[in-house]
Formats: sequence, C-alpha cells, structure tokens
Amino acid sequence: METIDEQQRQLDFWGEGSKLFGIFIVNMLLTLITLGLYYPWARAATMKYLYQETEFEGSRFTFHGTGKEMFLGFIKALGIFGGLYLILFLFMWVGNPLFTLLGFLIFFTGISLLTPIAIHGALRYRMSRTSWRGIHFGYRGNLSELIRICIIGFLLTLVTFGIYSFWFEMKVRRYLIQNIRFGNVQFSFRGDGTDWFGLNLAGYLLTIITLGIYSFWWMKDRLKFQFSNIRIHQDDSTIKVKTSFTGGNYFGLVIVNGILMAITLGLATPWIIIRNIKYIFDNIVLDGAFNPEAIQQTEEDYRDATGDDLMDALDMGMM
Repeated sequence: METIDEQQRQLDFWGEGSKLFGIFIVNMLLTLITLGLYYPWARAATMKYLYQETEFEGSRFTFHGTGKEMFLGFIKALGIFGGLYLILFLFMWVGNPLFTLLGFLIFFTGISLLTPIAIHGALRYRMSRTSWRGIHFGYRGNLSELIRICIIGFLLTLVTFGIYSFWFEMKVRRYLIQNIRFGNVQFSFRGDGTDWFGLNLAGYLLTIITLGIYSFWWMKDRLKFQFSNIRIHQDDSTIKVKTSFTGGNYFGLVIVNGILMAITLGLATPWIIIRNIKYIFDNIVLDGAFNPEAIQQTEEDYRDATGDDLMDALDMGMM
C-alpha cells in the first residue's frame, strides 16, 4: 500500500467476526421465533454494529435507524409486493391467455418501476440516518428524474441488446453519487460508460483466454474504477479516492472466503463480511485537503425506511 502523507486520510474498520457472529446468532433465533417479524430489528442491529466499528479521523460513524422504522418500511414493502402478486394471480385466475399475458406485463412493469423507487428511498433513508461527529449525510436526488433515467436506460439497453447497459449503469451511478451530501460536503463521480465498457470487455475476453484465472484481476479493475472515480468536494478543494487493489490480494481474499464458507457450511459469513469491509478500507485513501471542522449540518431528517426494505426485498446492494 502507498505511504499515507499529511494530505491523505484513511477509513479504519475495527469490527470483529466473533462479535458480528454473536449478533447474527441472536438475530437468527429471534427471527425464527417471531416467524420473520424480527427481521427489521435484525437488520438495524447489524448495521448499527458495522457503522459504529467504522472510524475516520478518530471518530466513529453512527447509524440512527431503528427496528421500528425498518419494520414500518417492511410492512409497506410487503404491501406493495403483495399488491403486485395479487394483480398477477387475479389476471391468471381468469384463465384467458391474453389476461395472463397482461397480468405478467403489469407485474414486471411494476417491479421495473420499483427499482428506481427502491434505490431513491433507500439512499434517502440510509444517508439521513448516518452521521459522523453529529453531522448527517443526505441524498437530494429527484425521484421523477431517476425514474426517467432508468426508463430511457432500460429501453436503450433493450434495443442495443444489452450493450448500452454499461453507459446506463454509469449514468445512474453518476446521478446518485452527485446527489449525496455530507453536511456542506458534496460528492461526484467521473466514471464514463465508454471506459466502463472497455474495461469489462477486456476483462471478459481475458478471463475466457486464461480459463478464468484473469477474473480476479478483472474484479480488481472493476473495484478500482468504481472507487477511484469518486470525488469529494469541500469549498474549493477536491479530494480524490486513491486505491491500491491488486489482482493478487483480491485473489487471496476470494480464495480464503471460499474456503471458510465451504468448511463451515456458511457459518463463517460474519467473518467474511468483516474481511470484505477491511479489504476495501485497507486499500483506499482519501487524497486532498480536508477540514472536518468546516463541515456544517445542512441535511433534513428522513425516517421512512420503505425504500431500504424494498432494496432488501429486491436483493439489491447499495450503489
């Protein structure tokens, strides 16, 4: 890893697999006993632990979300999905092939529209409920604009047989990141669809040629691209994200994780989560002038966790 100078700062993560395992066991038992109702509280407990073990400039992050907030969002998400499935089954129950087709179209259109709604709501909630030194993050994106970007991107991806998906992904990522705030600190993303396409095309071809061996270097390049194109803006200063990912250390991470999962039949999941987070933080630094004392609170409070629960139900990670 590069030597960190006075202009470079690094996130530290102090989480331990054994402590996270204890949280996982309690969460699993309570979720089973309550027939799944405890799940929102389980997610909140896990996130609180991971956030409070993340440190920057000697101060820990805080996740303020609660199980109650997530439970209310969980119920709303269930209602939305339940409504879509009900429409589908009613149209299928009619027994007419045309109605069945219409039912599937309505269902998949609904799911497609839920994706930007989930991303938007999840970012608003997750950012608002995250703080550092009492300053909260925020997300200022506009839902209608995000839906417009997603609809156009989805249609262009269809007509180009998937090729436009690389530009689509970068456009969404750029829009989301540029609307994230940390007090009066702003973020931006400089990644371009053409570069992203070239990186993935080269990675795919080299992975085939090397019978899969190059895949670790491909994944390393993807990580590096996603992080190194992030910029943080404070007043007139721009802070860059520098990375030190290598194919070798990524290979070691994946192989050890795979062995741990295999020999423990999945019980090592908490340790793997800790390893993955530490790997990311150990290989990125923030490079540029940064003044924590000049950060001012600017973001509004937002406690509706519906989008976050929709993201979880759709099995989508945060972008």
